[in-house]
Amino acid sequence: MFKDNLVQLRKLKAFTQEDVAEKIGVTRQAVAKWESGETIPDLDKSRRLAELFEVSLDDLANYEPDENMGLGLPPKGKHLFGVVTVGEKGQIVIPAKARKIFNISSGDQLVVLGDEQQGIALIKSEGFLAIAETLRNNQ
Repeated sequence: MFKDNLVQLRKLKAFTQEDVAEKIGVTRQAVAKWESGETIPDLDKSRRLAELFEVSLDDLANYEPDENMGLGLPPKGKHLFGVVTVGEKGQIVIPAKARKIFNISSGDQLVVLGDEQQGIALIKSEGFLAIAETLRNNQ
C-alpha cells in the first residue's frame, strides 16, 4: 500500500523522484527504493512525505482505494467513506469509520442541510446550533 500510495501521490503532484528527494532531504535512490517496495522510510521521513503530499500519515501508509470508485488518497482531513444505500423510508447507515471520526453515536441528532446544486450534508445538531449562535452574535 505505502509504495503504491507514494507513486500515486508523486505522479498526482507531477513530481519526479528527484523532486521528492530534494524536498524531504534524501537521495533519489532512496525514493526509488521506497516506490519499489525494497525499503520503507523511517517515521520522520514518512511524516515529511505526508506533509509534502498533504495527506495523513495513516492514509499514506494504509490507504486502500475502493476498487469500485477508483479514487486515490484524499487530502488530509477529507474523507470518502464509500457508498451507502437509501432504504425505502429514506434511511441510510452512516459508515462505522465516519461515526468514529465524527463521534456520532446512536441517539445523536443530526441536521440535514441541502443545496440543490451541491447535495446534502449532515452536521451534529450541537455544532450547527453553535455556528448559528456565533452568526447571530456577529450581526
